[in-house]
Amino acid sequence: MSVDTATVSKIARLARLKVEDDKLDHLAGELSAILDWVEALAEVDTDGVPPMTSAVETRLHLRADEVSDGDKAEDVLKNAPDAQYGFYAVPKVIE
Repeated sequence: MSVDTATVSKIARLARLKVEDDKLDHLAGELSAILDWVEALAEVDTDGVPPMTSAVETRLHLRADEVSDGDKAEDVLKNAPDAQYGFYAVPKVIE
C-alpha cells in the first residue's frame, strides 16, 4: 500500500503533530513500508496457532475474593483537611 504526502499531512493534522514539509516524503515512505509489512503478516497461515498474550507462560497469583473496607479509614481521613463523622467534610456548593 502506498501512502502519499497528502495522506501523511492529514494524519499528522488529525494527530495534532507538527511535521515539517521536508519530512513528509520520508514519513510517507516509512508508513508505506509499515503498511506493506502488515499486509504481509495478513498472508501468514495462522490456523492451529493458539492465541497468546505473552511469549512467556505465566500464571497469576490468585487470592481469596473477600469484600472489605480495607480497614484504612482512619489513615485516609488523616489526609483530609476537615473530616466529620468518618467522612471528608467539604464546603457546600449548592444552596
